Amino acid sequence: MENKTQEEASTINVSSLTCIDLANTNLHQSADALKQACLDCGFFYVTNHGISEELKDEAFEQSKKFFALPLDEKMKVLKNEKHQGDYKESFFIGIEGSNDTPFCRANIWPNPDVLPGWQATMEKYHQEALRVCKAIARVLALALDVDGDYFDKPEMLGNPLAFMRLLHYEGMSDPSKGIYGCGPHSDFGMMTLLATDSVMGLQICKDRDVKPRKWEYIPSIKGYNEIILIVGSMLHFKHFTNFQIYHICLSLVEV
Repeated sequence: MENKTQEEASTINVSSLTCIDLANTNLHQSADALKQACLDCGFFYVTNHGISEELKDEAFEQSKKFFALPLDEKMKVLKNEKHQGDYKESFFIGIEGSNDTPFCRANIWPNPDVLPGWQATMEKYHQEALRVCKAIARVLALALDVDGDYFDKPEMLGNPLAFMRLLHYEGMSDPSKGIYGCGPHSDFGMMTLLATDSVMGLQICKDRDVKPRKWEYIPSIKGYNEIILIVGSMLHFKHFTNFQIYHICLSLVEV
């Protein structure tokens, strides 16, 4: 399916999401809005998060440079030969200096002579994204009626398994054949921050049990440097939050 612009998206089903403003000094107001968004669909926008548009643009530009490399150059940083899936390429980045475990393998970086400044840009963006996650977690804690530092514990966000993933979609989606840039799925972990460009492709299904499923596009907000937040499956379990089950909906990418 061809990439959709914002204008083309106006003729198809587009979802309306809650917007959480991290500059809002009324944290309890933000917590109420976040709670309702989690109960409704588990997706919402985040604005005034502090990640500059310049850094975001640089990260996107550096990402494009990597995926544009010849295949033999990209294969030099291959981590998992068995990883197969949808029609996309991806590059995983963990927190530098963390233990090399089955859950968090050491980073393999592209050759700096081939991509100068690439690692520094990605590490900076990764740290900024983690800062935003912790800020959202404080609002989330208030939404759950616990102390704002509830998720700062070492076993949670104090020492997190936080991954940054760069994605390049091949533009080969064909829903009639079950081919997607990223097929229907829910996200694992606690939360996912998703930064997008102007290409429409992300869709959500708010009720996975309804047949046929209704898919709605998630557009970017024109004029805002927003991030889309996706609630992960971990927040769906009462034994993690000890409070209530939040809604986890399906998403896919069709580009």
